[in-house]
Amino acid sequence: MELTKTKTTPMMVQYQKIKDQYPDAFLFYRLGDFYELFNDDAIKGSQLLELTLTNRSRNAENPVPMCGVPHKAAQNYIDILVDQGYKVAICEQMEDPRLTKGMVKRAVIQLVTPGTQIDVGTQNAKSNNYLTALVYDTDHQTFGFSYADLSTGELKTAKLDNQAELVNELVSLQTKETVIDSDVPNTIQETIQKLGILISHQELLPVNASVSYLSQDVDSGPLKRVVKLLLDYIQTTQKRSLQHLKRAVVYEPSDFLELDHNSQYNLELTRNIRTGKKSGTLLWLLDKTKTAMGGRKLKQWIERPLVNRSKITARHDAVGVLLDHYYERSQLQDELIKVYDLERLAGRIAFGSVNGRDLIQLKTSLQQVPKIKYILEQIADDSFKEILQDLIPLDDIVDEIQDAIVDQPPISVTDGGVIKDGFNAQLDKYRDASNNGQKWLAELEAKERQVTGINNLKVGFNHVFGYYIEVTKVNLDKIPENRYQRKQTLANAERFSTPELKEKEALILEAQEQSKTLEYKLFVQIREHIKKSIKRIQALADSIASLDVLQSFASISEEYRFVRPTLTNDHQVKVIEGRHPVVEKVLGHQQYVPNDVDMGQATSVLLITGPNMSGKSTYMRQMALCVIMNQMGCFVPAKKAELPVFDKIFTRIGAADDLISGQSTFMVEMKEANDAIENATPNSLILFDEIGRGTATYDGMALAQAIIEYVHNNIGAKTLFSTHYHELTGLDETLKHLQNVHVGATESNGELVFLHKIQPGPADKSYGIHVAKLAGLPNGLLKRADHILAGLEKKAEGSGSGDHASQAISGQPQLKHSRKKAAGEEEQISLFPLEQVDDNQAEVVSQLKNLDLMSKTPMQIMNQVYKWQQKINRE
Repeated sequence: MELTKTKTTPMMVQYQKIKDQYPDAFLFYRLGDFYELFNDDAIKGSQLLELTLTNRSRNAENPVPMCGVPHKAAQNYIDILVDQGYKVAICEQMEDPRLTKGMVKRAVIQLVTPGTQIDVGTQNAKSNNYLTALVYDTDHQTFGFSYADLSTGELKTAKLDNQAELVNELVSLQTKETVIDSDVPNTIQETIQKLGILISHQELLPVNASVSYLSQDVDSGPLKRVVKLLLDYIQTTQKRSLQHLKRAVVYEPSDFLELDHNSQYNLELTRNIRTGKKSGTLLWLLDKTKTAMGGRKLKQWIERPLVNRSKITARHDAVGVLLDHYYERSQLQDELIKVYDLERLAGRIAFGSVNGRDLIQLKTSLQQVPKIKYILEQIADDSFKEILQDLIPLDDIVDEIQDAIVDQPPISVTDGGVIKDGFNAQLDKYRDASNNGQKWLAELEAKERQVTGINNLKVGFNHVFGYYIEVTKVNLDKIPENRYQRKQTLANAERFSTPELKEKEALILEAQEQSKTLEYKLFVQIREHIKKSIKRIQALADSIASLDVLQSFASISEEYRFVRPTLTNDHQVKVIEGRHPVVEKVLGHQQYVPNDVDMGQATSVLLITGPNMSGKSTYMRQMALCVIMNQMGCFVPAKKAELPVFDKIFTRIGAADDLISGQSTFMVEMKEANDAIENATPNSLILFDEIGRGTATYDGMALAQAIIEYVHNNIGAKTLFSTHYHELTGLDETLKHLQNVHVGATESNGELVFLHKIQPGPADKSYGIHVAKLAGLPNGLLKRADHILAGLEKKAEGSGSGDHASQAISGQPQLKHSRKKAAGEEEQISLFPLEQVDDNQAEVVSQLKNLDLMSKTPMQIMNQVYKWQQKINRE
């Protein structure tokens, strides 16, 4: 139910006119010292912000719901709304109410949205906030895609060939908002919304100079269009300078090691699968950066590793030099830690939101540049030639801030106290007048105490009544007759004035007001002058960020004994004593068991068998991380490593439903497998973990074998394929580029002991019941499983080596089974006759067979399993 529009008072007419321009945003309407919300905004805002909901014109027939927040505390409330995916339109008073007759003019000065938020807070200092834009090229059925970070000035664009590539970019960038035009199909919009991304609409505006400048390096029509769409939206919402935005850079996804968002998720590169946090990820391990800029650069390098061999080598060279120069590296760290976020400082300068403390941070940061440059020059290595070119000290800016801004300025730039004494002669005069006035007031207080004999008489000030003489009521009879003029009555005192005090008050207040006005004017002049050097500051920031990441790589490589990999020209992989760096950090070096990966040119597939929980998945992940770290330019967790440059990594690891598209675990598994099969090249790395487990045994086994054969025969990519289908190990007899390896395990006194060591050849058995025992299943159930297994193995031996299923693998053990098919039902395989079980077990099996898992919560399933345990244990 919509509320009726507000009563047509002049102010509410003005409010409604502005609100109608921003129907999808909360309107923060400035009234004096508060931002007020009305009508639906007030009702919803009071709930989200936990504010008291009141009414305007409460005695009217239709009182107007309202709530408000103090303007000085508004940023916190704005952040709360934007973090929850809402937009906030900030409507300011455009005139001084004291100097205006009638209605004060108001206008929206900024629309804050999830993608345009620049005050990200210290907890997000090392993360980007990307705003993305999208146009659809109907002629080629491709997408023009662009993204920007308003806080840092980064601006990039790319052509994406299909929806899968689009989704991958949106998810990888973790964007909260996407700008589209009217041509984007509804199906694409629905997909974006399912990702939890806010969609904003923008139509193209007339061409302007700043947009043309920023897109001048973009040749493609759709890319020019999407960059313009993005910039038009930014200008429309932010209504301020875009001077800090960098010229748009065109990139190709193939310029980097291609990792789809599923692979990034599965490998836990930047987000922990269980917690969604940074802890326990590769980013967490590698982040020894000292600056916020370096932290963001590290995250970008992790998500977009290189494929250019010379660039990878250049980073390796730099890391090696820093590793060998411990003393200089330590000095660099000491200087880097004093460098603030130059990228975001440049953004605030351009946006006009910088304050005095920001300028002091800028000065402090720039003062470290000559020291950083000197340290690198002492190392004297060509690896830092490019970085040194942009490490240009900006002494002119340092000197300007040093001369003008006090060392500890207040947060506000309009209340005075920001500019140093001696910087401006007129400002010094105003301050002198104000200071002399304060001295005069102190002398007046002392004189009046002496004349009246009232020791607690005081001269004070407030913003409503100005300066006054205050006397407590018990001392009123001591005031000489006609000495004071009554000004204000309080509960326990009276306040007075004199003609002389009024005259001095006018002089003091005028000096203070003019001093504040002049200070702000001087501050703006300094800010505008520094704004002209934004590009220089950004180039400096980029070099410092890269240097910060390289020193972080060197520090981590030293601490965790990483080695420089050798880049091979052929297609062989040789990693000696490789480790999963994150798991090793958690477990400790002494407990982690390293493993080799040896895949010469003659080996394209490693078929990995062994017990569940033995470390197959960890082994596969550590190989992928080794490749990613290598192509980021970092050293790798191994004793020795020889690696080619891979173009793509595909992973099918872990089991999870795709809740966005409503797909089951098995469907997700098949789609990810298909993605690898369709897009992998001989230079790719494929990790397939337990393919086929989400369906019936023979279906799964057949699919697994077919996938292995296809990858082996048609793609030739380096592939690690782990499986619980031990029957597949016979494939090495027919596939010459496939090699069997297994994770070692042994039995000791009937107990299973994992060795966590990769060994040649296939595993000798599955150990599934042993793993079930480790998981704590009841002894009665385990005994029954042993009995069933023995019967199955006996049947398999008696059935010979005839064909089964689709005659997939010659010589594999056969399971004799019966098929029963009721009307309308799929074929079911009965692995053992129910007459061999007792009544309790038969009942459990029957209930299990008919249990509708998809309709149950995890807790309901756990409760049901507990009941079954109790029933079986009572036998």
